[in-house]
Amino acid sequence: MFIATLLTHPAHPRLDRAAVESLRNAWGGGDAVWLDPGVAAEFPLAAIPENRWEVWQAFQERQVDLVVQKAAGRRKRLLIADMDSTMIEQECIDELADEAGVGAHVAGITARAMNGELDFESALRERVGLLRGLPVAVIDRVLRHRITLMSGAPELLATMKAHGAYAALVSGGFTAFTSRIADLLGFDESRANTLLSDGEHLSGEVADPILGKAAKLSALEEISARLGIDPAEAIAVGDGANDLAMLQRAGTGVALHAKPSVAAECQVRVNHGDLTALLYLQGYAREEFAA
Repeated sequence: MFIATLLTHPAHPRLDRAAVESLRNAWGGGDAVWLDPGVAAEFPLAAIPENRWEVWQAFQERQVDLVVQKAAGRRKRLLIADMDSTMIEQECIDELADEAGVGAHVAGITARAMNGELDFESALRERVGLLRGLPVAVIDRVLRHRITLMSGAPELLATMKAHGAYAALVSGGFTAFTSRIADLLGFDESRANTLLSDGEHLSGEVADPILGKAAKLSALEEISARLGIDPAEAIAVGDGANDLAMLQRAGTGVALHAKPSVAAECQVRVNHGDLTALLYLQGYAREEFAA
């Protein structure tokens, strides 16, 4: 048995009943359940329709996401999440680089690395090298004035934690940011890279080993083993090439507003919804969301 879920951004409800019923009839699905009127609905299916991706594209043009997944085991016991452009709206290294006067150059490297065009480790070292001499105090200023949470992040964490899930923030970014974001949102643990400094200024180096694609996959497997669960019981979310192995190993891997090369490799793509999409995909209705 499978479940088809249609959803859009809660701030811009575009999902109408006629569209849901039309698709349900065309695919021979069961009764539709509205998880959030105008925002999210789902219905059961006996099999994955052959025209799934053609229909997906048609709904993309309406700014509606469509996901078809197995019905069994949808509610997950582990959330493992990327941070930059996933749990927060920015790329932290780009914001630091902007403070250092090399923002546009670094942002270009970041975009290429996240799309899989550059080796992540070498691209990270190159970008961090351009931060040499930046006062450590700038990190706090960036956190206060430049970093904003992704829409739906507090609801996602609060709801999954209220239902007994464990949450891990695993980032190719920096501990100076992940520790603060993890505490703010209620993650149980966080992992990231460490920027080196003399206490007052960044050295332009990052501590070894680099946390990248392989380390994110290892984190998923290690945390799952520690919790005594299978990675199939995890939901992972990210947007960049270094998230791909983690997304493909998790029971549900969500490419959230992902780079094209990443989205193309994932079965679950959320381009228009926010992080509450991860709750709807697990079958949570809006009234079940925790504050």
